[in-house]
Amino acid sequence: MTDFLQVATATESREEAEKLAGSVVTARLAAGAQIVGPVVSVFWHQGEFGTGEEWQLLFKTRADRYAELEEHLLEHHPWKNPEVSAVPIVAGSDAYLRWVERTTEPESGN
Repeated sequence: MTDFLQVATATESREEAEKLAGSVVTARLAAGAQIVGPVVSVFWHQGEFGTGEEWQLLFKTRADRYAELEEHLLEHHPWKNPEVSAVPIVAGSDAYLRWVERTTEPESGN
């Protein structure tokens, strides 16, 4: 069976998160996206300590689609240097993982 990933990023607003999620799922780079928020983020940015509210996006995809998903996120994300990170999905129900696999199959002609 194909290897699967959960890929994370975040945006400043719910509207940005929904737009980014829609573009990813429409392109079949992820089977689905969950938008969680607002969440509080604590970070270092440009040498300064900060906090802020963000909207977290979690995408479920196949490992072989990661490079295209990362490229899409970096191209369409409103931030210059957004988080794009992935963790393996080490287990899941067979039916769910088959759905992720089918849904992220590249469309013919792309």
